[in-house]
Amino acid sequence: MSLRPLEDRAMRLFLLLAAFFCVNAVLAEFIGVKIFALEDTLGLKPLEWNLFGQTGSLNFTAGTLLWPIVFIMTDTVNEYYGRRGVRFISWLAAGLIVYGFAFAFIAIHLAPAAWWVGVAKEQGVPDYQAAFAAVFGQGLWTIWGSLIAFIIGQLIDVSVFHRIRRATGERYAWLRATGSTAVSQLIDSFVVLYIAFVIGPQHWPTSLFLAVGTLNYAYKMAAAVALIPLLYLARAMIHRYLGHARAAELREQAAAS
Repeated sequence: MSLRPLEDRAMRLFLLLAAFFCVNAVLAEFIGVKIFALEDTLGLKPLEWNLFGQTGSLNFTAGTLLWPIVFIMTDTVNEYYGRRGVRFISWLAAGLIVYGFAFAFIAIHLAPAAWWVGVAKEQGVPDYQAAFAAVFGQGLWTIWGSLIAFIIGQLIDVSVFHRIRRATGERYAWLRATGSTAVSQLIDSFVVLYIAFVIGPQHWPTSLFLAVGTLNYAYKMAAAVALIPLLYLARAMIHRYLGHARAAELREQAAAS
């Protein structure tokens, strides 16, 4: 007797992973407008880096807090649902990001209620409409740069993941996860900056582009390595939920896809 779609644990797992992947990707885009100081957040003395003739401290977008989780979700879907699974959730997330920003721009251009504009003056926000527009109205160059980099990175990730898988078999899950992230995020880290800040209106010099791109890539790789135990924890939970036989079946189908 065949199960109904939502009675199939593998289907429910895919829906859970896809939903968590998409909400993290969309949130990373929206909160990415904030730049935070890592050293100040951790209560440390500012670290002055010097790369390609540029200097600065460790400042990142708030979106970097969520992208490592997106990497884990990508590799987990890749492991059990293969190329088609990753491509599906990647295009779905991209569509949802566009949808979200489209309605953010619509919301910005709605005429604000007169009383609402000054409602947060006591909290240090004299013009709520201006603040709302500044936060949610991220520049088009940044939006499209991030979106294009995301899609390119995801497509490269799934390809490299399966190349490593074919070479190593089912061993070394950490290697295919970290290796695919290393290649995809090298491209992602520089593509987004190139579109948003080199081609875009700010016209960054090459030295600044290389320095910031290198720093962002180093952060992403450090996070990817630090989260390897989480990858194995996710695998253990999936095997317990699906059963070892069903999990092995999915992995075989994913490897062959």
